[in-house]
Amino acid sequence: MFTSVLMIEKPLTPDDVDFVTTLHGDENVSFVVLLQPRGDQADVLLRAIDDVALGELKEAVHEGEEPEGSAAKAPAEVGLAHSVAALRAAGSPAEGEVVEDHPLDRLKAVVEEKGADEVIVLTAPHYVEEFFHRDWASRARHRVGVPVLKLFAHSE
Repeated sequence: MFTSVLMIEKPLTPDDVDFVTTLHGDENVSFVVLLQPRGDQADVLLRAIDDVALGELKEAVHEGEEPEGSAAKAPAEVGLAHSVAALRAAGSPAEGEVVEDHPLDRLKAVVEEKGADEVIVLTAPHYVEEFFHRDWASRARHRVGVPVLKLFAHSE
């Protein structure tokens, strides 16, 4: 069975589930989902810039209203449970964990522990980080030893 490690930053939408579960055609794929809760206040500016670049001005104004840091862990656990259940409902074996500290270190460890065949980074666009190659996918490509695919998450 093909194993994909799926790095996400918010719960999967039905479109996301359909997207990742059909990437490999008829091949059976299992997923290990790593969800990183929203970071601390230092990330607010970068997220607001991304929102403005995408023309999502309302989201930019309300960036500071979302739970941050340790307050984001409980919503992340709920989102992870939803995402894993949705992948299973689509017929794919799935497990997951919330990753708070050093997500790329944990990603590398999970790839090695599970013998993963690929990493899929499914996030919203992050223009500033992508421009400077500081986004998860760019940094993961140099660390994990398997192909890394970057996909943009669907929004509801």
